[in-house]
Amino acid sequence: MSQIAVIGAGAWGTGIAIVLGRKGSHRVHLWAHEAEVCESVNHRRVNEKFLPGRTIPDSVSATNDLAAALEGAHTVVSVMPSQHCRGLFERMRPLISPQTLIVSATKGLEEGSLMRMTEVISQVLKRDEGSAIGALSGPSFAAEVARGDPTAITVASTDNELLRTVQEEFSDPRFRVYTNNDVTGVELGGALKNIVAIAAGICDGLGLGHNSVAALITRGLAEMTRLVVACGGRAETMAGLAGLGDLVLTCTGGLSRNRSVGVELGRGRKLPEILAAMHGMVAEGIFTTTAAVGLAHARGVEMPITEQMHAILHQDKSPSEAIHELMTRSGKSEA
Repeated sequence: MSQIAVIGAGAWGTGIAIVLGRKGSHRVHLWAHEAEVCESVNHRRVNEKFLPGRTIPDSVSATNDLAAALEGAHTVVSVMPSQHCRGLFERMRPLISPQTLIVSATKGLEEGSLMRMTEVISQVLKRDEGSAIGALSGPSFAAEVARGDPTAITVASTDNELLRTVQEEFSDPRFRVYTNNDVTGVELGGALKNIVAIAAGICDGLGLGHNSVAALITRGLAEMTRLVVACGGRAETMAGLAGLGDLVLTCTGGLSRNRSVGVELGRGRKLPEILAAMHGMVAEGIFTTTAAVGLAHARGVEMPITEQMHAILHQDKSPSEAIHELMTRSGKSEA
């Protein structure tokens, strides 16, 4: 029986552990920062803090000891918030062999360096980028994955052995894994869609209708694609699961934390108040917006929706004023 470590026991990490655990061919060690999460998983077979109501298979055990979580693991799935990725991998570096497969399922960018998660991991582990490292992304609400709703996602890597292994070991009749070698596109798509989802939530909070959200999704995809291509990714990746698929889900689904933040901003609540009410849950788009603006400026890419979201989140700009400015920009060609 193979052993897999899932590092990060939030909703998505727990959802992945459930998928892996229900196959019956894996022993899954789920690392949690919170002792109460370990106690809940190990004794009541549920993550009451982050994914209540979803039974966790007996093949999944939780620990807050990194060494114990990583011992014997041939694959490590990293699902921590983006701003903790570097620090946790620095702690894990002595415990991870060069042959261990690393799969990043975190959808965000590192604020200071503007790096994608696989870039951070490669740098910390001193591996060539793509060497036994991949990224998992796509439209996947954790609660629905854990419930067993049919879900399709993609794993991206330039390491063909990793692609083959992850596709075989993660897939089951309710969780279909596609492969892709465009790591840049898959990772940026998963990160940038969270920004557009905040904007979609703002539209809802302001009482705007479907026309507004449809326009926002379409133009959001356009600016996501511009940045992906400028960073070396492929435009066609943005038409796939990690681009359009995840974007539509996160902009329209009621389970989206990023969209929910936008809804409250549109209703006039301030960001600190919204974050306090989330009780430790993370909306990656809040952090990613700053990194995306920096990356866009560095690459000379125009991203008006992202810039307006940054102004709302970090400069206290009025959401209605931001929407007005987007609508009154100088005329453009859609091509």
